[in-house]
Amino acid sequence: MDDCREPSRDPAPNGIGQDLQRRLAAVAPSRLGASVALIARQLHLLVAELHPTTGEFRQALGFLTDVGHHTDHRRQEWVLLADVLGVSALVEEMNAHRPQGATPNTVTGPFYRADAPELPLGSDLSRDGKGERLRVSGQVTDTRGRGLPGAVIEVWHANAAGIYENQQPDCQPEFNLRGKLRADGKGRFTFLSVKPGGYALPSDGPVGRLMAALGCPLDRPAHIHFRVTVPGHQTLTTHIFDRADPAIGRDAVFGVRPALLADFRAIRTEAGTREHLLDLKLALCPLRQAES
Repeated sequence: MDDCREPSRDPAPNGIGQDLQRRLAAVAPSRLGASVALIARQLHLLVAELHPTTGEFRQALGFLTDVGHHTDHRRQEWVLLADVLGVSALVEEMNAHRPQGATPNTVTGPFYRADAPELPLGSDLSRDGKGERLRVSGQVTDTRGRGLPGAVIEVWHANAAGIYENQQPDCQPEFNLRGKLRADGKGRFTFLSVKPGGYALPSDGPVGRLMAALGCPLDRPAHIHFRVTVPGHQTLTTHIFDRADPAIGRDAVFGVRPALLADFRAIRTEAGTREHLLDLKLALCPLRQAES
């Protein structure tokens, strides 16, 4: 706020808002119309309660404009905004009902790319070789533990410094630490990569600057993203988190679930170098269960 005025604690309905509601009530009933009416009502109440100056209103519009300007095919600032406000996690929680035994769904996040190349099982996702080696083995199953043949597994994660490839298009190779795999006849998959590092959400854009100004943490514990698709099953989008990461209790996008914690086990190779092993199962929910 530009001054010390206290926001109103008892916003009253205003004539403009009432007129808008009457106009919306006069159109053909639809989900869109009902949604716009509810959103508009809440916006009018919010404005009445906050009582912004015209300068503050323009500042808010400028922020939203900046969010749009920072969004392109490589970076999704609108998704980032929804994530840090907990909206993405709330939508997932309301819509991704999973029975016992199914892997929890989480937000996709702003760094997903749908165009990652398909690779053979066992491929190395690291295209620059930087970081400690990580060997991942897993299986895609149904909620009864039966393997799902041919599951398509999309994988993406940050490098050891906690930076995604599409955050550094001039420093990391295209599609670094990304790939699309197809599970074998028992739903099993393997790949090589490097151990991801934890990171802070990008602070160079409007969302990061907003959260920094509020004093809210931007930390994300180290994790790997998975999106798994199998016909007849609900698509799973999830994270697998490093249980030992110090930021595990303050994830900025509210994605951590107990069932998603895993051990990235460190070992020493015969050559004396350190590697990490990750074993996991990803259990998908049949569509009929997801719809019930």
